[in-house]
Amino acid sequence: MIELSDRQIKILKAIVEDYIETAEAVGSETLDKKYNLGVSPATIRNEMVKLTKTGFLRQPHTSSGRVPSSTGFKFYIQNLMQQKEMSVTDEVQVKEKIWDYRQHADKLLREATKALADKTHALAISTTKTGDIYYSGTANLLDMWEFYDMLVTKNLLFALDQYDFWWAIFGREIQPAPYHVLFGEDFKEEFLHSCGMVYTTVSTPKLECTIGIVGPNRLNYPLVIPMVAYFGNLIGDISKNW
Repeated sequence: MIELSDRQIKILKAIVEDYIETAEAVGSETLDKKYNLGVSPATIRNEMVKLTKTGFLRQPHTSSGRVPSSTGFKFYIQNLMQQKEMSVTDEVQVKEKIWDYRQHADKLLREATKALADKTHALAISTTKTGDIYYSGTANLLDMWEFYDMLVTKNLLFALDQYDFWWAIFGREIQPAPYHVLFGEDFKEEFLHSCGMVYTTVSTPKLECTIGIVGPNRLNYPLVIPMVAYFGNLIGDISKNW
């Protein structure tokens, strides 16, 4: 296990959050101007080189800046991220949207998937163990530059109707947890290497399903992780009373 210094942790955190916000590689000058790191740009550059060599950052071919690697994102989520919990207003809105469908699994998941796509501005997907798949928010992909690559988008859209494809992905994580996160290198499918996924599983006597979102690997994790977890808890609470 690689130990990071306090300075490296501050730099990594700043790079992850800046990259999530701007979708651009982050340079030492940007870090020096935007964040109070208390060291010179030269020192920042040296630390960025070290973080790149240890696999927490990577350098795009067309830029002198750095972006987080999957390892960097995972370290951020596990150790540095402060979740932005849903507001009471948002929770009430979600409940109102799906409450009328609480007695029907098909309609419940369909409406929950739509609501999750609306709240996260990403592609939302849900599947059941009995072979159903629902998705919503395909238009949201066009707001993200990663999906301007038509081959990536075409393959992703083509896969949306393939239940076995998504169940195989969701089924990789068998440990119970409020949420699961997957990044590019976690997928064997090459067209997903620029993507990130957050999902949760629901298991009640009458319903076994997953629900989550797909977007670029720079998803706004502090925002979307608690949202996905909330949707999973809500569906679980409703379905356990069936």
